[in-house]
Amino acid sequence: MSVVGIDVGFQNCYIAVARSGGIETIANEYSDRCTPACVSLASKNRMIGNAAKSQIITNFKNTVHGFKKFHGRAFDDPFVQAEKPKLPYSLHKLANGNTGIKVRYLDEDKAFTVEQITGMLLTKLKETSESALKKPVVDCVISVPSFFTDAERRSVFDATQIAGLNCLRLINDTTAVALAYGIYKQDLPTPEERPRNVVFVDMGHSSFQVSITAFNKGKLKVLATAFDLYLGGRNFDETLVDYFCEEFKGKYKLNVRDNPRALLRLHQECEKLKKLMSANSSDLPLNIECFMNDIDVSSRMNRMQFEDMCAQYLMRVEMPLKAALEQSKLSRDDIYGVEIVGGATRMPAIKERIAKFFGKDISTTLNADEAVARGCALQCAILSPAFKVREFSITDVVPFPITLRWKSPTEDGLGECEVFSKNHAAPFSKVITFHKKEPFDLEAFYSCPQELPYPDHRIGRFSVHNVVPQPDGDSSKVKVKVRVNVHGIFSVSSASLIEKQKGEGEDMQIDSEPLVQNEGRAEEQEGASGEKQDPAAGGSKPKVKVKSIDLPIVANNIRQLDSDVLTNFVEYERQMIIQDKLVKELNDAKNAVEEYVYDLRDKLCGMYEKYVTEEDSNRLTLMLEDTENWLYEDGEDQPKQVYEEKLEGLKRLGQPIQDRHREHEDRPRAFEELGKKLQLYMKFVDCYKQKDERYLHLVAEEMNTVEKCVNESMGWMNSKMNAQSKLAITQDPAVKVADIIAKIQELEDVCNPVINRPKPTVEEAPEVNDQNSGAHNGPTAKQGAEGKGDAKGSQQTKPGTKEMEVD
Repeated sequence: MSVVGIDVGFQNCYIAVARSGGIETIANEYSDRCTPACVSLASKNRMIGNAAKSQIITNFKNTVHGFKKFHGRAFDDPFVQAEKPKLPYSLHKLANGNTGIKVRYLDEDKAFTVEQITGMLLTKLKETSESALKKPVVDCVISVPSFFTDAERRSVFDATQIAGLNCLRLINDTTAVALAYGIYKQDLPTPEERPRNVVFVDMGHSSFQVSITAFNKGKLKVLATAFDLYLGGRNFDETLVDYFCEEFKGKYKLNVRDNPRALLRLHQECEKLKKLMSANSSDLPLNIECFMNDIDVSSRMNRMQFEDMCAQYLMRVEMPLKAALEQSKLSRDDIYGVEIVGGATRMPAIKERIAKFFGKDISTTLNADEAVARGCALQCAILSPAFKVREFSITDVVPFPITLRWKSPTEDGLGECEVFSKNHAAPFSKVITFHKKEPFDLEAFYSCPQELPYPDHRIGRFSVHNVVPQPDGDSSKVKVKVRVNVHGIFSVSSASLIEKQKGEGEDMQIDSEPLVQNEGRAEEQEGASGEKQDPAAGGSKPKVKVKSIDLPIVANNIRQLDSDVLTNFVEYERQMIIQDKLVKELNDAKNAVEEYVYDLRDKLCGMYEKYVTEEDSNRLTLMLEDTENWLYEDGEDQPKQVYEEKLEGLKRLGQPIQDRHREHEDRPRAFEELGKKLQLYMKFVDCYKQKDERYLHLVAEEMNTVEKCVNESMGWMNSKMNAQSKLAITQDPAVKVADIIAKIQELEDVCNPVINRPKPTVEEAPEVNDQNSGAHNGPTAKQGAEGKGDAKGSQQTKPGTKEMEVD
């Protein structure tokens, strides 16, 4: 069973797998451990990852990147509208109001959902994993930002299903990093001791996340999380881009923003320059050849100047740090250490501000790029029954408070209750008791819209059906279980009607001790018989048997793909995979022809030159030139079968030349091996004829067979060598290496069984030293022959012999 962890980043993705007793980050077909989060659509197929990134400039309208933040968001979302002008590709409003991505695929205009695009990327990552593990990959754990809302998490989860993956858990980025940090620590305090509090700071390309985690031996508990959704490495890239756009406008009279290709190239160069400035404080050049209108551009920048330009972003670094510290109710002195990950944390100015805020040195012991993927793989190994992993429990948090609202006879017709507060432990379940006479709706939403990095605070509506009053007309007691599961997704998981229970006059109550749920464990500590204790009764009163009836729950307004739509997307993804495979096979067939043309033409003037006549060489060279011209003209777009037939036609002329070369190179070694075998067997026959005692046990008829086989084989070899010597090197050989090898095998089959037959051994009769045995059973043959020297009276003779005494 495969164990895979995937870090799907805004810009890049990483895959980690559990194997060989550890966690390993795997490389793709380009030997790169980092796979770009890019999908490029074309007229015949898709390119994903590194191949798609190479298309960003040339196919910018159909190459999709930076789509992670569109998960679960409507097209009219202010964030989407703010991002739209920055993108080289087009966004599209879907029928359900969500954000779609409009591209041209298979020569048709297509609008893909964000889930489909992410599903394509995950398909590629799945293929990379399967290639590395040499077995199918299904189970995985995937990372998401800690600030993702319910809608965004459901969207990512749908994408995993489109890709054919079974996502065991959507884990928060910083929680995955905490797991990768803590599971290997052998010196963590025991559960009875004060926990070790560690801050994890993750600044990637597009966002900034902070979490404070308490560690004890065998467990971690997230205390608080904070974030800045709009602060990341790309802000610093865009600052450089804005600066150079203005400079080039004045210096070269170039309006870069009017040219999408030039703008994309400038983004790439600015990102490289930013990375160089992190390691070098001196002036660094920026040079781009043929930037726009065949004009080369150049400029310079140094770290101090860059940091001054980015002062507004650097000032925002401390705010999430302060917010997380306040939520955790810890002081700076309570912090054991600060671990940083994410590409943007390599900037010296970022490191300096984090260290200054906490008043201690920051640690970079974790791999800044791969720590999240490694944590995901560890979580997958923990959840997988195929791996034995050290016990390590994870308690995450609910990032935003969640409230339930329902119709109530009091409080102006509405009742509401905050069921999960900010930083509440997760996964977690709560059982809420309602007293109702009829079906009712529960509306879930985030309590603090102003803190939400999302325009809509609604989660969904859950309708509880089949609620009826008690036989006596009183309200029925309805127990509803709400939960935040391991993915961080909220749901009303179950509802049950308790018969024969009178209402206490309250419309709703929450059980005083809700149960923390770990996946795979029982969710309620209740007997299987359905016996429960009446909460209205005292602890000393006997249990009352009650009847519990499960009630159906219908979820409405949930921001998740319908099952039918999801099924269609899964099927369409399979069709696209098949199409990609067909195009790959077609390209491989075309490339095989092209490769054969160049390879054979090169060798005809080299190693094959003496193995072909001038006439055949000229004819074949002309055919190769015609094929090359055809490939770039009429043969540019042909069916796979046409390329295969072209290759077969070339091989009919080229293969004999290749065979003559190979035969000429290998034939001497094969004849030499046959000669050695013949000498060995001839020597063996001569020794037998000379009555060598080592071979006297062999049968004469078999030796005659060996001698005959050797003589025939020697005659065959001499005749073939003579025939071959009469042929020109440009002619097909009289004997092939395969024939010589077959003759060697035939010779060995006849001779080896004979010459390797072992000499028979002569068994000697065992001596009998037991005198009692001789007295009872009579003397052995040896005793009869040699027993004359025994003491008097001990000699026994056979019946009919005369007894003698020997002094």
